[in-house]
Amino acid sequence: MEPMTRLLILEDDAGLRASLRMVLEDEGYEVVEAENAEHGLELVGDRGGVDLMLVDLMLRGMDGFSFIQRARPQTEAPIVVVSARDGIEDIVAALEAGADDYVTKPFLVDEVKARLRALLRRPSMAGSRAAQTEVFVLDAQDGPLVFDRGAAVLSRGDTPIHLTNTEFRLLSALVDHAGLVLDRTALLEHVWERGFFGDDRIVDVHVRRLRKKLETDPGSPKILVTVRGLGYRLDTR
Repeated sequence: MEPMTRLLILEDDAGLRASLRMVLEDEGYEVVEAENAEHGLELVGDRGGVDLMLVDLMLRGMDGFSFIQRARPQTEAPIVVVSARDGIEDIVAALEAGADDYVTKPFLVDEVKARLRALLRRPSMAGSRAAQTEVFVLDAQDGPLVFDRGAAVLSRGDTPIHLTNTEFRLLSALVDHAGLVLDRTALLEHVWERGFFGDDRIVDVHVRRLRKKLETDPGSPKILVTVRGLGYRLDTR
């Protein structure tokens, strides 16, 4: 029998935490809880680790942004922020810290469940056997920039470049459609599938993050370019 997916709920509202736990255990998750970031980090770092995380931003003591920044180097487990802070600046900051998705309060429980299912449906960073020989040279002019999708490695020369799960999925979608313009809706369908119901500007944030890792000059992109009014295009050089 396959092990249960271990999900961390980091939320200081005991009532909401209990409600989420009940619903998500009914979905088949093994749920662990933390009311503060310090305890959450202990659970991330313990022997069992976690496979998914739901994280509130407004915590007592260490806030959710700091938790994400400290947890991300320890695990590739997807992080979904659940927060009453709905400004685009908060969404950007959470994604920049290393979150994969963002849900604003109040929310529908079915929305959270769908987001989690979408994250679990994504191919793992390790790729599939069929993808093991897929190696793409994205840039040969400013030093070789190579995306080995089978090994889930992006590197420039001998230097590996870390990708989050969402960045890996986004880059895979762009590579599969290299030279073609993909708008936000298309990227949401490829990267988030049908599990995303929120602000489609989340695409722009992830593109900006990915661009910083691909481009030698992110302010003047040559590889991941914006086609004004239409979307984004990956140009290999």
